[in-house]
Amino acid sequence: MKLSSISLISSLVLALVLVPLVVASSDPVPTPWPPQFHSILVINSSKGVLQVTDLWYDFPKGRNFNIIQHQLGKKLYDLEWDNGTSYYYTLASQECKTLHFPVGILRPNWLQGANYSGQEQKDGFLCNVWEKADFIRYYEDVATKRPVFWAFHSGMKTHVMTFEVGKVLQDPDWQAPVYCFAKQQQQGPLLQSQHIRLSTFKLGTVY
Repeated sequence: MKLSSISLISSLVLALVLVPLVVASSDPVPTPWPPQFHSILVINSSKGVLQVTDLWYDFPKGRNFNIIQHQLGKKLYDLEWDNGTSYYYTLASQECKTLHFPVGILRPNWLQGANYSGQEQKDGFLCNVWEKADFIRYYEDVATKRPVFWAFHSGMKTHVMTFEVGKVLQDPDWQAPVYCFAKQQQQGPLLQSQHIRLSTFKLGTVY
């Protein structure tokens, strides 16, 4: 066998050995959200206020629903549509507030472009961790690729208690009550307080 042939074979063998090493050393990327899911979240605000949120995400139909139970307080319904319209309302006191945002609901790949921060233990799970747009830190279970926890830099922290892929809320349950369409909407202190909508943050081009 000629020397040039031996050199070529050696180069190919070396390449085959090194390519897996290069692939293995690349940073993991966050798993896109499934198009539809239901999740129960326990949220601690930056002021220590607790709430439990039923999150229904339905991207194919352009809608997102947060049903928020404040600790020893009212239940708030936060219904968001992809046209930027959101309805915040209560049922017992029939309060409602309609807001219009310049962006719609989060896209499944809203974490695209996040910076990988390594692995950490969080809530008993080994997680891959990413930082996004200098405002959120996101934890994903290494084994199952499910979200475990995220924290805003403002101090608000979210613990993911359940994550049911493909579970959907029936269409009639997405209808805002009739008093949300009245000219004069009744708004108590809860609805008058400032509310943060995740998708209003500057997340690049993944809205």
